[in-house]
Amino acid sequence: MEFQRVVDSRRMIRNYTDESVDTEVVERVLRNAVRAPSAGYSQGWGFLVLDTPEDMERFWACTVDAESGLDDWLAGMKSAKVLIVALSCKRVYLDRYAQTDKGWTDRDEARWPVPYWDVDTGMAALLMHLTAVDEGLGSCIFGIPPAEIPAFRATFGVPEDHTPVAVLSIGHRADSEKVQGSWARRRRRPLDDVVHRGHW
Repeated sequence: MEFQRVVDSRRMIRNYTDESVDTEVVERVLRNAVRAPSAGYSQGWGFLVLDTPEDMERFWACTVDAESGLDDWLAGMKSAKVLIVALSCKRVYLDRYAQTDKGWTDRDEARWPVPYWDVDTGMAALLMHLTAVDEGLGSCIFGIPPAEIPAFRATFGVPEDHTPVAVLSIGHRADSEKVQGSWARRRRRPLDDVVHRGHW
């Protein structure tokens, strides 16, 4: 697919068919994830792939509170065939920038204007999302509620120094997929509202 078409057709898909996702497509999604830029080429990310019914069920059981009121959303999202959790590791960045070619030996987080470990992992998640679109698949990026992260860590053995930044659902878009979410209720802000040229 031509790049502009990928961008123009990209949106969050929350309902999928029963058709499986080819494992080579998942591998392409992951190969493209690690092409994301990272500060100092730190690459402080990790990707947890969940592609069996058992793993998917364990994910939903430990990350969604039964009283959350997300029944409709959950019913559609549970139909995805693959989940990829993108995790960031701050330690990798602090270690990298303490090396001689960077020279920040004190590992002080105050040197960082923003947490680039999270930013870079978010860019990797976007590359995965766009790759899924390029493959003709549906995809949605969402997060794990903070209160559910300890259960997620315990369920999947995720180290304490890895933070889940984004979860990507992937599957074949259901024909019945209706426009939903904030995108259905809000308009995209015009460029003139968000672009400032030469001065704010």
